[in-house]
Amino acid sequence: MHPEVRQDGPGDCPKCGMHLVPENEVESHGHGQHGHGHHGHDHHGVAAPDDGKYNTVPKGWTGAVYTCPMHPQVRQTDHGSCPLCGMGLELESGAMADEGPNPELVDFTRRFWVGAALTIPLLILTMSPYLGFPELREIFGERATLWIEVALGSPVILWSGWPFFVRGWNSFRTMNLNMFSLIGMGVAAAYAFSMVAVIAPQIFPEGFRNPETGQVGVYFEAAAVIVTLVLLGQVMELRAREGTGKAIRALLDMAAKTARVIRDDGTEEEISLEDVQVGDRLRVRPGDKVPVDGVVVDGRSSIDESMISGEPVPVEKVEGDPVTGATINGTGSLIMEATRVGADTMLSQIVEMVANAQRSRAPIQKYADKVAGFFVPAVIGIAILSFISWALWGPDPALSYALVSAVAVLIIACPCALGLATPMSIMTATGRGAQVGVLIKNAESLERFEKIDTLIVDKTGTLTEGKPKLVAVLPEAGHDEAEVLRLAASLERGSEHPLAEAIVRGAEERGVDMVEAKDFEAVTGKGVKGTVDGKAVALGNLAMIRELGLEAGDLTDKANARRDEGETVMFVVLDGAIAGLVGVADPVKETTPAAIRDLHELGFKIIMATGDNERTAKAIAARLGIDEIRADVLPEDKARIIRELQEKGSKVAMAGDGVNDAPALAQADVGIAMGTGADVAIESAGITLVRGNLDGIVRARRLARATMRNIRQNLFFALIYNASGVPIAAGILFPFFGILIGPIFAAFAMSASSLSVVLNSLRLRAAKI
Repeated sequence: MHPEVRQDGPGDCPKCGMHLVPENEVESHGHGQHGHGHHGHDHHGVAAPDDGKYNTVPKGWTGAVYTCPMHPQVRQTDHGSCPLCGMGLELESGAMADEGPNPELVDFTRRFWVGAALTIPLLILTMSPYLGFPELREIFGERATLWIEVALGSPVILWSGWPFFVRGWNSFRTMNLNMFSLIGMGVAAAYAFSMVAVIAPQIFPEGFRNPETGQVGVYFEAAAVIVTLVLLGQVMELRAREGTGKAIRALLDMAAKTARVIRDDGTEEEISLEDVQVGDRLRVRPGDKVPVDGVVVDGRSSIDESMISGEPVPVEKVEGDPVTGATINGTGSLIMEATRVGADTMLSQIVEMVANAQRSRAPIQKYADKVAGFFVPAVIGIAILSFISWALWGPDPALSYALVSAVAVLIIACPCALGLATPMSIMTATGRGAQVGVLIKNAESLERFEKIDTLIVDKTGTLTEGKPKLVAVLPEAGHDEAEVLRLAASLERGSEHPLAEAIVRGAEERGVDMVEAKDFEAVTGKGVKGTVDGKAVALGNLAMIRELGLEAGDLTDKANARRDEGETVMFVVLDGAIAGLVGVADPVKETTPAAIRDLHELGFKIIMATGDNERTAKAIAARLGIDEIRADVLPEDKARIIRELQEKGSKVAMAGDGVNDAPALAQADVGIAMGTGADVAIESAGITLVRGNLDGIVRARRLARATMRNIRQNLFFALIYNASGVPIAAGILFPFFGILIGPIFAAFAMSASSLSVVLNSLRLRAAKI
């Protein structure tokens, strides 16, 4: 919350009182790089992991951990209720999402059916004059009827409603007032009053007695109906909330259960997926699921990767290509080598990322929390004022009206809908994103991404395929094409740059023999140099030529002409003289042009930041309709460019895939990692695109907008409901229209409001993104 707070030892934040955590353990989301050894505030707005007040999980604990969907800082080792809102805790780990039904749902369902079975005859008994039945009170007698009401209502209130009393009591004990504080007070007041009215009616003053019959009214049916309706609402809400975990369960169900391992002697054996080890050779037969992540070592086939990318078109796989666990093999047969198993597979990482994101809190949640913090005490105050007002100025029996009004205020004002408004949307949205290959690291990134106005993209691997091809070798006089390519390829064998791989691969395809290069040196942003066959060789851009003290002369025009076609052109230098040019082209991804158009429609200004020279960058930008280019950019320049844009007021997202993009991804308001890139880039980003295409950013933007719109709808409905419901329950309409709603209607309205928020959130599962 306050990252400017830093000190040398553990303690609490002097500004907000939250626990400080080691600074190097706090994830960066646009706040720059963190130091080591100091303690700082966890700026997610959630209590730090070692906050003993709400987190009671011991260090090193390996068993199940339970947490609150609305308050993820609450973590404990046994199933119970949240001390902040009273809701039942749920299993924290996404990997456990398929472990049986929710025990709270099972318990509440049983209590609901018992409550309903007793409440229905209780309602018939008390409402018989209005339902066309004979006056049952006359048949049984007044005193006997009252004791029948006690017999029917007490189990409903004391057993079915017991969880509400426990949670309500805990809320007062810990001074974390919540919906159960109000339910517990309302039901307890109605039941206690009714029991005293049955046992000792003579102690009540005239204000509680019906002026016609002289009897003191009892409210067993109201209290029982409140409990039953709230239980019904809780059961429906819990069932609907379980729907938010369907995305995780669907992902888990995609995993293969077994693998076919090929032993050293050539025999094959079916083994459990848990027994697969890194390095095992596995056979993937036609129609089988790929068991784990790995690489193809033999065979050819097409694989359906829609479960991780959202793209329905199968991808051709040959020797050397990577394959992902849980994807579906086509008609060919493959032999693969396992490279990542267990928790290291992409599927497991996706599940864990989605589970973590579902537990995170969006910044907008703090406004709802702030309102809820004042809301419950205010409602209790309004209920007291309502009771006093009716007692002083209400019609006879005034005190009975006062009690009914106060209980109705307490019940109708339960802030459950307000608390659910944000978490339900976030849980549903992150699961929806995972289904289409958009992985959200946390709710903060999703909220921020809605406000982004500037998108910075790298060229290689983001706009283009990231697999450059050698397209031209142009020797100078006195040199031939094979010689120039041999020098360039021999030198580039020591580099891992995509352009180097293209040159080496081009030499191999053309049958050019390469030799070992010595004294290899990579010059960042310029090129490489070394010794080939005892001769000094350099390969690089114009900056490299200038560093070597050379003049490109007429070759500059020749190079620029090819750059205008979108090629990357490098100079080959031999013993201090330019021997020729090498041209490499990286094809633009098929999905890029349409994605750029969609991004513009969604309000993005698109800037391409690339290490290529300006002419090549302009050629690509003109072809794609990119708004602005930053060419000849060194890796460290990207973070500087982002800072400059942020200082001008822009909200900046950065999309990249390389190790050198990590600082820029961390600096951006939202970092977007192309899932085909480096792990460090993915770690630094708030959003990861599994497929690695720009159309994933389009989906992420649409998802962010849909989610934030859904959250605002939920908050609006919850606030409007409470703002209008409380005065009506207090009786503001009675002097004008004679309308006074009772506790039964208040309970129905309260449950309906919570359920409407849940159902509105679940609409995100069908959002078109």
